[in-house]
Amino acid sequence: MKEFDGKTCRLIDADIHEKVTYADLLPYLGQPWKRYIADANWVQEKHMPYTQPAVAGVNRADAMLPDGRDAGSDLPFMREQLLDACGHDIGILTGALDPSPSSMHGWYEMAAALATAYNDWQIEHWLEKEERLYGSIHIAAQDPKTAVEEIERIGDHPKMLQVLLPIDDIAWGDPMYHPIYEAAEKHDLMIGMHHNEPPVQFGKWPRYFIEWHALIPISHMIQVTNMILNGVFEKYPKLKVMMIEGGFTYVPFLMKKLDQQYKDLRHEVPWVTKMPSETIKNHFCFTTQPLEEMTKREWNNLVEQMGTDDIIAFSTDYPHWDYDSPDQALPNGLSEEVRHKIMVENALRFYPKLKRRDM
Repeated sequence: MKEFDGKTCRLIDADIHEKVTYADLLPYLGQPWKRYIADANWVQEKHMPYTQPAVAGVNRADAMLPDGRDAGSDLPFMREQLLDACGHDIGILTGALDPSPSSMHGWYEMAAALATAYNDWQIEHWLEKEERLYGSIHIAAQDPKTAVEEIERIGDHPKMLQVLLPIDDIAWGDPMYHPIYEAAEKHDLMIGMHHNEPPVQFGKWPRYFIEWHALIPISHMIQVTNMILNGVFEKYPKLKVMMIEGGFTYVPFLMKKLDQQYKDLRHEVPWVTKMPSETIKNHFCFTTQPLEEMTKREWNNLVEQMGTDDIIAFSTDYPHWDYDSPDQALPNGLSEEVRHKIMVENALRFYPKLKRRDM
């Protein structure tokens, strides 16, 4: 292993979505799970009642494959359109089945089988074929015992950086899931949380997609709050959480609100020993995408309210319709020092396994 020199790195992308099909996973599934898909045409339940109002649905139209395959399903195409074109040094894969195995409402054995198959497929077809790509471990978190077994199975893989959990109708701070965090911490894995389909901010689906999409940060706030107030970071002090695809502009409000609530009501959660804002600074990082259009002054005001810019990591969300370009997403006028921190240093500091890698 060779020390990774962050000074020469130009871009770490914390959110890239590879796309898998059931046909891709069949070689990695044992029986009876393979038979249910191949012979009985089983598919996961879908939740979202509307399509995204874009030309290619959830994806960029130019990211669709010329032969009609889904965006994100072909490594050579992604390599040309994203990794090479944008100058990626590192990209972190956060794709998942739709929805995630951890979001299946039943049949947890199938969920666990799908997660294991996904991990093996991801390693063979993406991580081993492109040195710039790193992965996320998929689990069926509804069954913490099998989830821990999966983390133990591949947690030491040098290119697996985090355990991926969907942000849906599960409150991940619940002590039921703490064995997952213990296993992650043991293997120098962080937690990546990415919003999923279930509408936790409403309890039921809103009338329009724009409503759901605009309020995604609320579902992220729910998870940050739940993790902190259930004492996860007192129990697992090395654990950190990357909040993916919710932006970061809500963070100053959440810090202020949680600190005030903690001052008023901390007797209810005596296991929480630090101000929530400090826990956010020390244990969370937030991807930029989808970044609202803003001026340098507005950016600086947000950073001043947070008290740090160490917890912001750049992401493109490729190949989705609201992709953020590395050249255009950040406000004009930011110093090269600040840009490098957002584009490289913060993610490099966040993920222990990125500090050393094969070169």
